[in-house]
Amino acid sequence: MSPSDRHPVRVEREPADRVSQVELPRQPWQPVVVEYAQALAVAVVLALFIRTFFIQAYKIPSGSMEPTLLIGDHLLVNKMAYGLRMPDSLLGFDPLPSVIPYGRYLFRLAPVRRGDVVVFVFPLDPTKDFIKRVIGVGGDTVRVHDGIVYLNGKQMADPHAHYDVAPGTATGVTPRDDFGPVTVPKGKLLMMGDNRDHSYDSRFWGFVDVNAVEGHALIIYWSWNRNGKSFFPVRWWRMGRVIH
Repeated sequence: MSPSDRHPVRVEREPADRVSQVELPRQPWQPVVVEYAQALAVAVVLALFIRTFFIQAYKIPSGSMEPTLLIGDHLLVNKMAYGLRMPDSLLGFDPLPSVIPYGRYLFRLAPVRRGDVVVFVFPLDPTKDFIKRVIGVGGDTVRVHDGIVYLNGKQMADPHAHYDVAPGTATGVTPRDDFGPVTVPKGKLLMMGDNRDHSYDSRFWGFVDVNAVEGHALIIYWSWNRNGKSFFPVRWWRMGRVIH
């Protein structure tokens, strides 16, 4: 028998705290990517929240409010001017319609007033937003005769109205020149565009529900004259103009 057989070799385990650990290579970019993704998600949620309930940007596509608003004007609308209004949907969906009052005000801060320029949901097509001036509120009687607006039996002060054809000189009987008299129901509004000869408004399609008002037009922050002849057709003089 060999000496090694008489004295077997003992094998001892290393203590646990001495066992070397195999470390995976670090990926220094992973925490950065996660951090940026989280920041981006928060920014998107915050932007959607602000856009839904506080301030939203709009672009003017037609001349119905000229000269107050021109085609290519970009404006900010104060969506909290009259209170907190629930959107008409949440990203195109309306879950729990019996619980969530979509398209209605949760509470009011101020009434919609005559003369306000407001953005509202178009009654004949809820997928479209219109912008017009409030002419009559609930209880008002409005009449248009020869292009002149009469409010509650008296000619209305109408400094923003614009006509291509002077009132009283147009030919033919149309709602543009002769409309009403009508009494605005409670909770409704009568709207007109400032460009009275080229505005598709309440004279043609009726009243707007107060709950359909999305906000008050606030300020022009950018204006682009797409029909301009210059290389960079920006209307610099309109930027920062408060909308009245």
